[in-house]
This record gives sequence, C-alpha cells and structure tokens, in this order.
Amino acid sequence: MNQGEAGVVTSTTLTAPLLRTRVRRGLSELLLVLALYGGYSVTRLFADDSPGPAVARAHRILGFERFLGLDIEATVNGWFINNPAIGLLGSYYYASAHYLITGVLLVWLWRSGPKIYQPARAALVVATLLALALYLLVPTAPPRFVDGFTDVLRLSAAHGWWSSDASAPRGMGGYTNELAAFPSMHAGWALWVAWVVQREATRRWVIVLAWLHAGITAVVIVGTGNHWLLDVVAGWAVVAVALVVVYLPGAVGASCAPGVPESRPSALRTKAGSVVAHIGGRLARKKAP
Repeated sequence: MNQGEAGVVTSTTLTAPLLRTRVRRGLSELLLVLALYGGYSVTRLFADDSPGPAVARAHRILGFERFLGLDIEATVNGWFINNPAIGLLGSYYYASAHYLITGVLLVWLWRSGPKIYQPARAALVVATLLALALYLLVPTAPPRFVDGFTDVLRLSAAHGWWSSDASAPRGMGGYTNELAAFPSMHAGWALWVAWVVQREATRRWVIVLAWLHAGITAVVIVGTGNHWLLDVVAGWAVVAVALVVVYLPGAVGASCAPGVPESRPSALRTKAGSVVAHIGGRLARKKAP
C-alpha cells in the first residue's frame, strides 16, 4: 500500500464514525422536535375541551384589553377581511412561516456547533413546555370563537392546504388544540427567532428580517382571528423567561469564573515588581565604588 492509499484509508476511517455521530445527533434532535409537537397535540386529550370556560376566559381577556385601551383585534381583523389579498397572504404566513422559519434556524444553529445550538434549543424547549402547561391549566378560546370576529383561515381555506377548522392540513384539524390561544407560541417562537438571530448572526439584513418576522407574526395572528393581543404579550413573556433561565446562569458564571477578576491585577503586580527590581539594581550599581 502506498502513502496515498494509506492517507485515503485513514481519512475514510476517521470520517465514517464522525458521520455516524452527526447522523445520530441529527435524528435525536428531530425526535425532540417531533416530541414537542406531539406534546402540543396531546394537550388536546388532557385539557378541558369544553368551549364554555375557554370562551369565558376570552371575554375576560377582551374586557381587560378594553379597560387598558388595547382592544385592537376587531380593527385588525377587519383589515384582513376587507382586503382579500392581505387575508390570503396572512393565512399562508400563519400556516407556514411559524414552522419553516423556526426549522431553518434550528438547522443553521445545529450546523454552527453545540456551543451555539444547545442553549438556543434549550430556551425553545423551556418556552414550549411552559406554554404547554398553560394550555392545560387555562384553556383559552381565540377571537374566532367569539361573536364579532371572523376566522380568516376559514375564509381562505379553499385556496390553501389548511382545513376550515384549524391551520393544520385538511383532515388533521381534529388533532390540533383549538383552545390553546394563551399564550401565543406563534408570537413566542418568532421572538425566539429574532433574539437568537440578533445574538448569533453577523449580517445586518438577516437580523432586520428576523425582527420583521416577529412583528409580522404578531400582526398576522391577531388579524386572522387566532389570538388576542394579550396572547402575543404572554407568548413573548414565556420566551423571555426561558431565555433568562437558560442564558443568565452561563453569563453570570462566565463573569464570576475563578481567577478572572484577579488575572489582570496579578499581571500588573508582576510587571510592577519587575520594574522596581530593575530600578533597584541600577541604583545599587551606581552606588558601588
């Protein structure tokens, strides 16, 4: 065997285990995402699915918004109803961007390495689990369940792949939890996308697009009749809590690492001692007869 062949064999031998490891990690991450989606779907089985209490909570949210002067849902919903093009584009955005953009970012983070990927993924998981708990504890109806509001996705169902009773594909509407309005994880995941891109991306236009996605998502989910404004705020709050839980300990630990605060003073003391010794030596030589 010549040297070139040996090099090929060695390279192949080293690459195959690495490739298998990456494939296993990729499959495990895919299973985690599927488990989260499965958890969301399972909440429909365990949560109270009676519309009465959920609609009553929706009315309380609307009443609180009116008290604060934040009840903008009817106005925004009217824009989407009276402008069919906006309604159709909003429906497509609601039914697709939430999954596609989050998925693309997860793949990019995974390819960037575990140091970047793992905390970002952990924050997304924590936020989603918090939201699932709230879906079980306080099932809340979206505006489209309340008189005076229109389900825009139902109006545009003939032009898309979603069913008339949910944003899921036709025939799968029964597998979604339609009383999971509070908090809005459409809004929450979009904020997570914007924050992570702001933290990790280097191109300004990518960061701008990420924050536009968060803003457009907030408008779309309200305009299509799927969420209240306070659902949006709650979704953002859930993600903010998750980001603090995941990232703050690491930031505090890095700033308080042993030896870090004293490293620079120690170096300065060492250098100062050397200077003093040098000056002392020169003075001693001058005084010598």
